[in-house]
Amino acid sequence: MNGNKAITKRDEDFAKWYTDIVRAAKLADYTSVKGCIAIEPNGYAIWEKIQSIMDKKFKELGHVNVQMPMLIPEYLFNQEKELIEGFAPELVWVTEVGNKKLDERFAIRSTSETVFCDYYKKHISSYKDLPKLYNQWCNVFRYEKETRPFLRSREFLWQEGHTVHATEEEAITETKQMIDVYQWFNHEILAIPSITGKKTEKEKFAGAEFTLTNEDLMYNGICLQDGTSHYFGQKFSKAYDVKFINKDNKYDYAYYTTWGKTTRAIAAIIMVHADDYGLVLPPRIAPKQVVIIPIGNDNMVNDLCSEFNKKLNDDNVAAYIDNSEKTPGFKFAEAEVNGIPIRIEIGARDLANGVVTVVRRDTREKKSIKKEELTTDYIEELLQTIQKDMYNRALEHQKKLTFEAHSMADIEHILNTQPGFIRAMWCGDEDCENKIKEIKGCKSRCILENEKPIDDKCVCCGKPAKHHVVWGIQY
Repeated sequence: MNGNKAITKRDEDFAKWYTDIVRAAKLADYTSVKGCIAIEPNGYAIWEKIQSIMDKKFKELGHVNVQMPMLIPEYLFNQEKELIEGFAPELVWVTEVGNKKLDERFAIRSTSETVFCDYYKKHISSYKDLPKLYNQWCNVFRYEKETRPFLRSREFLWQEGHTVHATEEEAITETKQMIDVYQWFNHEILAIPSITGKKTEKEKFAGAEFTLTNEDLMYNGICLQDGTSHYFGQKFSKAYDVKFINKDNKYDYAYYTTWGKTTRAIAAIIMVHADDYGLVLPPRIAPKQVVIIPIGNDNMVNDLCSEFNKKLNDDNVAAYIDNSEKTPGFKFAEAEVNGIPIRIEIGARDLANGVVTVVRRDTREKKSIKKEELTTDYIEELLQTIQKDMYNRALEHQKKLTFEAHSMADIEHILNTQPGFIRAMWCGDEDCENKIKEIKGCKSRCILENEKPIDDKCVCCGKPAKHHVVWGIQY
């Protein structure tokens, strides 16, 4: 039986279950601004944790943070036609100030290549000025037709890296390095076993030479793009005249990369790990890792709670005591729906018997242990076990929903039975890619490199295969 009546069962209606989790865990709420959400404290705390971990990693690799304008003059967009064509349907334009029409429209930032290139043009003159390894944390606005909290909203938060380099080799290395950072983050922090590869020409970012992508598989077998890294070569630099004097004392155009990850990562956490009882947070991304719940108002109980809470926080375990006036049962349910990795229950009756209760959120396993066993080492080890177990369960589920297809009939059968990652060979012809998309909107997720072929013929046309590709239905 579902322990939280506010949450639809996951296997009955996945879409409603997802929305119920967002609401029940108080991650976000709908607003009067259509297609835009209010990110509530619980949701924003997760984003802050994402920011802090990723920002530290970026800085270790030499990146620095900047802030660019959110309004972009139309003439800047028009300097790179592929970009404006790719984003045209989603762009929102500012045309008036007060009751006065502007002489030129301004686009509200949907992505920032244009303003970064305009900045770099003015601040780079020599190879000695390179590389510039800039990142910004900001919001963007894209007028999406269909929206869902965190998964796809018109306004969302993200980080966008924009770097310029003196050589092609250096820029390509940066592009690959940053997709590896996203995969590391998903595997080690979010406990999500992503796959990484190159987007096809049809699916790459508008204006890019190539795009690398990080792809997650949700519990229901639908794919989620979760972090991309783009190599632009000199295309944007030529469009925006970003040039410098190289070591040979000749003018050259800078080599440009961009990479980004968004609040969509919160959607991935939900759809990979949550259950019918609420959110389940991997310990390394949980803003609160341990909740201590005193049962009754007993001095010995309160003293032990305070003492252990201090020890945990002194050892950098994010613990807190729930001293609210709610009933113990309500506190248990609230900790569960909010996904707190470990719950410690301490009551006078148990203490009289020399025991306390420790509950894992991921498995809902309840264990009575001796009071003397309740140490910071015990909790830290349990947190590590939970993190590892969550990743392994997600990996096993991904393997279960990864299929091979050797014909169009195979793809259709898989998608009609149980969607997932579909591995199939492809000749590289966009016509075949379009024909595969006719089957329930199935798209190429990424081209796998250094993977053994599973066939020598294209799954669609039967011609010699060039690429081993993962296909799937996407959010």
